[in-house]
Amino acid sequence: MIKRALISVSNKEGIEELGRQLQELGVEIVSTGGTAKRLEDSGVPVRGIQNFTGFPEMMDGRVKTLHPMVHGAILALRDNDEHLAAVKEHNIELIDIVVANLYPFEETVNKGAAYEDIIENIDIGGPSMVRSAAKNYKHVIVVVDPLDYPQVLTELKETGDVSIETRYYLMQKAFAHTAYYDSMIAGHMNRTKVFGNELTFGYTKVAEMRYGENPHQAAAFYKEPFVEETNIADAEVLQGKQLSYNNIMDADAALRCVKEFTEPTAVVVKHANPCGVATDGDISKAFKRAFAADSMSAFGGIVALNRSCTKEIAEYLSTVFIEIVLAPEFEEEALELFSKKKKVRLLRLGEIKVADALWETKKVVGGVLVQETNKHQLQEKDLQVATDIKPTDQQMKDLLFAWKVCKHVKSNAIVLVKDNVTIGIGAGQMSRIDATRMAIMKAQGVGEDKDASKTEGAVLASDAFFPFPDTVESVAPEGIKAIIQPGGSIKDQEVFDAANSKGMAMVLTGHRAFLH
Repeated sequence: MIKRALISVSNKEGIEELGRQLQELGVEIVSTGGTAKRLEDSGVPVRGIQNFTGFPEMMDGRVKTLHPMVHGAILALRDNDEHLAAVKEHNIELIDIVVANLYPFEETVNKGAAYEDIIENIDIGGPSMVRSAAKNYKHVIVVVDPLDYPQVLTELKETGDVSIETRYYLMQKAFAHTAYYDSMIAGHMNRTKVFGNELTFGYTKVAEMRYGENPHQAAAFYKEPFVEETNIADAEVLQGKQLSYNNIMDADAALRCVKEFTEPTAVVVKHANPCGVATDGDISKAFKRAFAADSMSAFGGIVALNRSCTKEIAEYLSTVFIEIVLAPEFEEEALELFSKKKKVRLLRLGEIKVADALWETKKVVGGVLVQETNKHQLQEKDLQVATDIKPTDQQMKDLLFAWKVCKHVKSNAIVLVKDNVTIGIGAGQMSRIDATRMAIMKAQGVGEDKDASKTEGAVLASDAFFPFPDTVESVAPEGIKAIIQPGGSIKDQEVFDAANSKGMAMVLTGHRAFLH
């Protein structure tokens, strides 16, 4: 028999109806503070927690449910004679349902509250009650999500109880609820950003997806709290169907790349690699140059802009197939044009913000890798010229531009740039020389369409050092005039000598840019 429920919630959605229907089923309701008042105001009789425990709420509500009368009532095993004897000896009144969710810690942080308010919104009694009830789920129904109220009420009305399958489902949600809550607090309080012996992650579900990378793989998208940097999870979807798993991966790659630049920049991504990137004084011109850099690969790709999407860009994209457009804003005329292509997803980013440091993870079987996001910003003063020939001013601009793009190309990565636009990208190759050949081929074309002049005067970026001079020797005849690379090979001097002999400038970053 379900005789007694303890209700103490921060999220009071649906609580009046729940209380009313429980009362109609003959369930006594014990409650606390604001929840009790809300129920009483709606006409639901409530027994105050102080009456239940025989002890007043105290210390500004910090102590109210942390009491043996509460936890004994929840944790007692109904089929254990010793437990029941203790219940009888201490006059404990058993609790059969616990309805609880926790102080709004996340909301308090996000609204910029004072540190003292944040501390006060760390719930102690709530997680304790939820965990106690979840541990004893065979005997106590635990409900943390208002969306589960109807299911519980339906089963109670039909059978007078809740099935063991539902109890187990609710128990899982309860432990996930408290685990997320604690990980969120731990993450926010970690100001030192060190790798401790224990690591927890807390995410809330944004959406379930039709499938993952492939149709036979189940997938969902989860969001982490307290991200101060512009991100896909917080972007506003203005039109188009739900983003797929691959859409989100590609959109994230495009956004990461475009955030490297402060001047008007457009990035086109396909399969998580940039296929065209350009900067210009005008965002529409930057977009056209980026799209034209590899229009074949751009088909069905992702476009990211760091300025408002203009009518001119929308007009162009109305004539080609594109999956997603990301931009801080969209001009009204651009939105009107896109409305005629409803399958194109439009993501409004708002002001593009970049945090000083972020952590990123990669799941492997049996564990997770955690690293600091590659936020290293290279400046001209950081570069070491390794050859007798120094880059010209324009070459130096192109080299720095190429390096920014190279950071976002899967390794092995080679990027060719000319006048602030990528002209050829070799991504994800097993050998650096193959990545170079691919970049040259992308730039010059093949067969009857090949034009070797397109690489004349271009610069090249490599995400890691050259183990041999062969790459330098192979690109010199193609008109490459300057190279940027990390340096650090045992054959560095041979590489520098090769560049000198071919009349090429070479600069070293001192930093590698692998991306796996």
